Amino acid sequence: MSRVGKKPITVPGKTKITYKDRVITVQGEKGSLTRTIHPNIDLAIEKDVITVTMAKETQENRALQGLTRSLVANMVIGVDKGFERVLEINGIGYRASLSGNTLVLNLGFSHPVNFELPDGIAAKVDKNNTVTLSGINKELLGQTAASIRSLRPPEPYKGKGIKYAEEYIQRKAGKTGTK
Repeated sequence: MSRVGKKPITVPGKTKITYKDRVITVQGEKGSLTRTIHPNIDLAIEKDVITVTMAKETQENRALQGLTRSLVANMVIGVDKGFERVLEINGIGYRASLSGNTLVLNLGFSHPVNFELPDGIAAKVDKNNTVTLSGINKELLGQTAASIRSLRPPEPYKGKGIKYAEEYIQRKAGKTGTK
């Protein structure tokens, strides 16, 4: 059984927490995030510690407690430090460039792919084949990175495609000719 939900969340000094009518707002140096809390879960906020409690001890509420604790902790970390995700583009002729708020990707198709970045997500392109996404909302950042990766997922034979920087692609041997 996970005990994540019982761990208290420490709040950095410059972060301001507001909790009213089941809506938590976290404000920090990098921005502000808001989330609605499930009715079976409650938050207790002291000066620099947040604890997540549940109304009644059930299996569903224990799962919601752990989920809520993780979401609120990610909000606190996001407005204080922010999150970052790095994507690598592998393949001959595969490259990326940034045009305003649009990521222009050449991925071996007959046309370039224009990916509009959502509000709150910033991108930086290094050496035409490394895209660094950053933002304060971890959920939105992960979804954006997954959407970009799904445009051309890495294939196992030559390794061409878009992959996460920490991802390892298990390579397969190709066909061998018969004599």
